[in-house]
This record gives sequence, C-alpha cells and structure tokens, in this order.
Amino acid sequence: MPTLTIRNVPPAVVRSLKALAKQRHRSMEQEIRELLAEHVSERKSVLDQMEEAWQRQSRRPAPNEVDDWIAAGRA
Repeated sequence: MPTLTIRNVPPAVVRSLKALAKQRHRSMEQEIRELLAEHVSERKSVLDQMEEAWQRQSRRPAPNEVDDWIAAGRA
C-alpha cells in the first residue's frame, strides 16, 4: 500500500487530530486514513449527483451564464 507523507502540519491541527483519534479510540494515523477516505467518498457522491443532475437538464448553460452565477454568488 502506498505511503503518504505530509509535512509542515500546523501544531493546532495535529493536536486536534490527536484529540479526535483518542475520542474515537483510534491511532492518529488511522483517524487520518478514515477522514481522507470519508472525504473522498463524500466528494465522489456529490460529483455523481451533479453529473446525474446535468444529465436531466434539457440544455447546459453557456460559459458566460456560469460566470454570471459565480459573480452573483460573490456579491
């Protein structure tokens, strides 16, 4: 199985991860693996839902429409 090395993690994040892992009776390494797997599966689920919604659309918006929606969301 591949190894992932993460450098320069802020101390506050490490403390939070350790506390969360302890609360869930896991090692910090296992907690991080669980959090990553959960995040990726949630993201894939959202992307799948978006793709299904796009397939139901009668037409796709033009790029300028999308830009307008993004700009309106920032206002």
